[in-house]
Amino acid sequence: MQTDRSATQPPRPATPKLLYARPGIVVTAERFTVGRNTWPVAEITQVRTDRGPHDRLAIRAVVVSAAMIAAVGVLLGFTGGLHRLTAGAYLMLGGVGLVPLLLVLIGDRWRPPAHELWGRVRGTEVLLFSSDDERQFGQVSRALRRAREVARMGGWADPPPAEPWRPPR
Repeated sequence: MQTDRSATQPPRPATPKLLYARPGIVVTAERFTVGRNTWPVAEITQVRTDRGPHDRLAIRAVVVSAAMIAAVGVLLGFTGGLHRLTAGAYLMLGGVGLVPLLLVLIGDRWRPPAHELWGRVRGTEVLLFSSDDERQFGQVSRALRRAREVARMGGWADPPPAEPWRPPR
């Protein structure tokens, strides 16, 4: 005797498929939530990634060191001290001239610019998510990409409940 299970069971409420969930960040097929900001996934368009600004401390260190080196060079030029320098002193000045470049490289390694996820919501460009953790940023951006694909396709479709196959008798 075959019974229809769908007639005896109440329909399940549609639960949003969870694509990513960490404290403060939730991505479902319907919503993208970061902190207190929530956006409907269907309204997010033109998603792009970018890098944030460089660390302010690193920028200040580069500017100060470059200004000090330039000031020493100008001072030596006006006082005529450049004519009295030896070849070793010129090499040392050239090496000191590389200090700002080294500070830039060290600053970007020590405190790299944040990864940013931008998108358009209702015609306005919005910073959706920002993180200095590259792994977390990749997971969130992939989850949002999957959620947008689901929203474009019309949602998740649960497969119908399958009965085990039995040979006919």
